[in-house]
Amino acid sequence: MDRVTVIRRSLAAFVWGLFGFVPLLGLVPALLALTPCWAVRSNSRDQWNPASAYLRAGMFLAGFGLLSTILLGFVIALAIADSLF
Repeated sequence: MDRVTVIRRSLAAFVWGLFGFVPLLGLVPALLALTPCWAVRSNSRDQWNPASAYLRAGMFLAGFGLLSTILLGFVIALAIADSLF
């Protein structure tokens, strides 16, 4: 993977990670952020990535968005189950 592609995908991961940071609404963007992260990390292990900070930030934001969505879904499921019984 050439350096321009690495930078573009790192920035794309960051932008999708920003959108993925929103709980529930950001579920799909968070998954779209993690896809280029894995591709960039696996294909450019021996290259220097000048946008690696954006890649890490996108991974963090997407991961936090996924985690908050899972936790929020669990809390909502518990609330619904509690109201039924």
